[in-house]
Amino acid sequence: MIGFSSFSKTPDTRLAAQACIDKIRTPAHQYTAGFSSPLYTMIDIANQLERDPGTARHVWVIRSDKQSQVESCHTRISAWPLRFSPTACASEKPLLYLTSSATSAELCALSNESARRGILCNDIETLPSRWPKGAHPWVPLWLAANPHCLPFDPASGAEAHAIALAALQSLYVEGNAGFYYMALHDEPNDFVAPISHLSASQAFKGMYKLNEIDTDAGQPRVRLLGAGLALQSVASAAQMLRDDWGVESELWSCPSYTRLARDADKAQRWNRMHPDMPRRSSHLVDCLSADDCPVVAVTGYAQHVADQIGGHIQSRFVALGADSIETSSSKSVDKRWIVALALRALAQEGVIAQACVEQAMGRYLLQ
Repeated sequence: MIGFSSFSKTPDTRLAAQACIDKIRTPAHQYTAGFSSPLYTMIDIANQLERDPGTARHVWVIRSDKQSQVESCHTRISAWPLRFSPTACASEKPLLYLTSSATSAELCALSNESARRGILCNDIETLPSRWPKGAHPWVPLWLAANPHCLPFDPASGAEAHAIALAALQSLYVEGNAGFYYMALHDEPNDFVAPISHLSASQAFKGMYKLNEIDTDAGQPRVRLLGAGLALQSVASAAQMLRDDWGVESELWSCPSYTRLARDADKAQRWNRMHPDMPRRSSHLVDCLSADDCPVVAVTGYAQHVADQIGGHIQSRFVALGADSIETSSSKSVDKRWIVALALRALAQEGVIAQACVEQAMGRYLLQ
């Protein structure tokens, strides 16, 4: 059996990563405004790094995806040759993997061939499929359970850009273990405000707030969380809640429910094991513990992905996924159901009358 070693992190690795970070640090206007899709943002980043002579020699780009490719002598279709290259093994470089992989078996193979390193970008959501987000139902289970993987589902090009920068910093400058995964869709978002430096940092932690509402107005309030393309349905539901029912919605983009849950679990374990020490918090708890209004978390995957954070939320919590409603097509999350479930949560809290829920079910033909 032929043996091979993993990549070695050296000072040259940090220098290569810094060169890539410097090249893409200043995003194009469409990234910051949120108008570019996550998919074309990452393709553009890969093209920039390959076409610039100053960074082309500092990055490994693998393109096994079905999107148009840039012609470059630096492009590869597999990471396996790197595993057998003495030069590659001697000093690791940032690895950007663009793929179209619909099953966990394919993703497992890709992570093995890249030594569980790099930024793995999957555009399967853009292709025809009978599964939600184009991914076999085992994929989100594999992503959530894989301790080497930190998965993200960015809603906009700005989020994808922020996550890519932070991943380069974490993996190759700081030398942390594991790999990052991004599910990429190709629809631009015209409702996401320009992302600030603080929001970019919080997006990498798993969630950040999109709007501010007047808490003194006395209107019923909910907090709506969304990830990836499902955030568009969440934003539409917020508009319906305001226009049809007089309910204000605090909107949160959650690029990674899994990271939020893992960090909250870690803090909870530490507090349990160190009862006499000051308690540790988590980004999830810091964001959502200041209020007691209901939380509705939406994902384009199955409901269990959003359910990961439920145990750490003190207020009434509702998770909604592509498999949550029996009458749905199981391909997307219906904004009408987000509205109905938000109203039901408010009714269960005694904030609005149960009759409002019944009216909404009839009005939106959900019965």
